Amino acid sequence: MQPAAIDRLLADAEASGTPIDGVDGLLAQMTKAVLERVLETEMSDHLGYERGDSSGNGSGNSRNGHGVKTVHTTAGPVTIAVPWDRNGEFAPRIVPKGARRLGQIDEMILSLYARGMSTRDIEAHRRVARG
Repeated sequence: MQPAAIDRLLADAEASGTPIDGVDGLLAQMTKAVLERVLETEMSDHLGYERGDSSGNGSGNSRNGHGVKTVHTTAGPVTIAVPWDRNGEFAPRIVPKGARRLGQIDEMILSLYARGMSTRDIEAHRRVARG
């Protein structure tokens, strides 16, 4: 990502009073936007045509709305819109069906637990980190 683009994002966040981290922070918003964009790209790849492309007419499968899913990421919990296809065959790779944690969350929790931190301490740490 270009430094100028990052500077614009940070300036916009500061001007609107958006924190960098936390549940409603810039990092969570960016994570949501990237995940949703990748999911839409995966859906286009699955169907074989882009949204609005007339080549999809009569193809036997098409977009059929979105479902809402909350996933836990290194930026905190993020609620995303997951696209559906009419035949129910779409299996996203970036956010697999049934997955609730993405990125390094599982590895981090296992590492903290292996180092002697209790599950109560880990949850308290995650709560504090989320703000």
